Amino acid sequence: MKAINPWINFNGNAEEAFTFYQSVFGGAFTKIIRFKDLATAEFPVPANEADKIMRIGLPIGKNNVLIANDVPEFMGRVAENENRSKIAVSAESREEAEKIFYGLSAGGTVEGDIGDSPWGTYAGMFRDKYGIEWIVEFDPAAA
Repeated sequence: MKAINPWINFNGNAEEAFTFYQSVFGGAFTKIIRFKDLATAEFPVPANEADKIMRIGLPIGKNNVLIANDVPEFMGRVAENENRSKIAVSAESREEAEKIFYGLSAGGTVEGDIGDSPWGTYAGMFRDKYGIEWIVEFDPAAA
């Protein structure tokens, strides 16, 4: 298997969230596709949905891409306060783990502060300001 890439649904703020994620991880977005880019006579896009994100990707690390889209209003809202799947980030050092943890958790809710875990890693868990749950971990045994 080459990679498994998380895909997140947003309620119209995917671009804002990904700009925030980019400020922490760095890198450049892969092609951004907006709903208006797909509009045809057979697939009309309402004006209020035209600039929403159909697909955006942010490469993270060597083989990973964080992907997202905005859910069109006709499909209903994403339940942002439910327990969505967590995104696990394996850092290459304690310093990188801290940079990612403190960067992404800004404005969010820390569920488990970053520190030494009982299983020998350096880890922390939080929900970011967009409701996405993350686990950041550095395993010195794998370094």
